[in-house]
Amino acid sequence: MKYQYLAERSRKELVKVTCPADLLPLLKRYQEYEQEAFIAVSLDGGHQVTNVRLITIGILNRTLIHPREIFVGAIQDRAAALILCHNHPSGNPEPSREDREITGQLVEAGKLLSIPVLDHIIITKDREYYSFLETGEI
Repeated sequence: MKYQYLAERSRKELVKVTCPADLLPLLKRYQEYEQEAFIAVSLDGGHQVTNVRLITIGILNRTLIHPREIFVGAIQDRAAALILCHNHPSGNPEPSREDREITGQLVEAGKLLSIPVLDHIIITKDREYYSFLETGEI
């Protein structure tokens, strides 16, 4: 099984990310997942989406994540930056303590690799989302 797909548009029509809402159409397919899915979005130097990778699918309310799995794809993509995303099947977009902890770890790993994590977005099937950037947590 291949865990990646090129952003749903051709390279001639790359999606430029200026705010979290710009990514929501690309993440729509993950809103309906019954289990938590963790996604990494690679961006080029102009903050255009170059790849959207499904990193892992967990159980109903959690998934296991390690920086190694997140950043190997970003390195392969030669990403200038990353935006992280996962869904909350419960419908509540508020981050858990674990969500905040892993976000902090991934932000620090990104600093070490010079691939900054610009945001972590939590999405729900009700089209709600929570952005760590918008709330000042990143």
